[in-house]
Amino acid sequence: MSSTVATVALGHPDFPASDARPGRCQVVVVEGPDMGRAAAIAGAPVVVGTDLACDLVLRDPRVSRKHLRIETGPEGQFLLADLGSKNGTLYQGAAVGRLAVPAGAVLRVGHTTLRIQPEPAALALEPSRSRRFGDLVGESLVMREVFAVLELAAASDVAILLEGETGTGKEVAARAIHGASARARAPFVALDCGALPESLVESELFGHVKGAFTGAMQARRGAFARAHGGTLFLDELDSLPLALQSRLLRALEARTVRPVGGDDEVAVDVRVVAASQRDLAAAVAAGAFRPDLYYRLSVLRVALPPLRARREDLAVTARALLAARGFEAGDIDGPGLARLAAHDWPGNVRELRNTLDRALALSPAARRFADLRLDVPGDSSAQDELSVRADLPYAEAKQRLLHAFERSYLRDLLARSDGNISAAARTAEVDRKHLRTLLRKHGLVPDGGVDD
Repeated sequence: MSSTVATVALGHPDFPASDARPGRCQVVVVEGPDMGRAAAIAGAPVVVGTDLACDLVLRDPRVSRKHLRIETGPEGQFLLADLGSKNGTLYQGAAVGRLAVPAGAVLRVGHTTLRIQPEPAALALEPSRSRRFGDLVGESLVMREVFAVLELAAASDVAILLEGETGTGKEVAARAIHGASARARAPFVALDCGALPESLVESELFGHVKGAFTGAMQARRGAFARAHGGTLFLDELDSLPLALQSRLLRALEARTVRPVGGDDEVAVDVRVVAASQRDLAAAVAAGAFRPDLYYRLSVLRVALPPLRARREDLAVTARALLAARGFEAGDIDGPGLARLAAHDWPGNVRELRNTLDRALALSPAARRFADLRLDVPGDSSAQDELSVRADLPYAEAKQRLLHAFERSYLRDLLARSDGNISAAARTAEVDRKHLRTLLRKHGLVPDGGVDD
């Protein structure tokens, strides 16, 4: 998946490509056995054919080994040259030998359809001055760049594709876009395409009439109708069956939907924000996702960065998550923050939220962040192998378990007391000298020196 914060698909009806240049174009297979494959048209000519030496290799048996050459021409044109192919190259239904065509030209070679189109272009924006967009928070440069894109996108009705790992906040971003848009007073409807059985996705999207299928005891409005005037968020878009992708594309283009079992089209006015964990461009190349739907929905692509790539946001994110639970965290620093920063957070913000929720549940008397009993997955400081060893004699297994408990308790006690042994002794309600002996036993304080 691209690490670019945001790209705009130039040449799309919502974003006309007034500055499209030949060097920023590509030839894409939009129909045929190799749907989704593409080759950039830059300085050197692009040769299309079945020969493995070609720049764009096709598997279509009706395509010649070296079928077609495409190169940049003057004034934004592209020069086509049929290379003596057996079945010819068609443009607007007519066979061509040599011809200059504009960007957007659609060509037919064998059973394959090609289109010359601008490549997505990276956006160059100043980072936002805000540290928050809706419920998204972040002080890192990469998040403020995301905020800058989303702030501009919210002011339009442009289609947005949010990409990112699980837990990076794609639905939170979609809700924030809706909340900052002119549609904020209208409904926000979220539909998880991956959580629905394939047999129900069509009905959930477009609705159904009474008696449309077994169990349809009454008519039901679909997500498009429920989101009329507002925003429709399509999560896990890559899970949408291919058979329904064409219907979704038609609904987006025509701005109408036809309920399952119905005869009449219903006009809808929705702004669509889609999301995917999977790289949809790769899904298109694999033939698992329609390229025309991909280009329609990816006018603006925004990649939400994983939490491990912006560890400087851990403190502000943790504070916001705790505040949402009504917990005033105070200063988020010290050993607790260090333990959070040491974890890679494969589940991203969702995993961090669950970790903090668990800490709140285990620390009912906590009054600040430093009081929380953090159980960070994979954190060696929280794991002293407190497991029962049945392969050992009873006395040895018990001794090992007690030793591990002692070390874990003392480490956490010392961290909560900021290294102050007197304060730690008062908290543990043990004699300070005895506590120091225990700390020395486990190597948690050096021998000799000042106690506190």
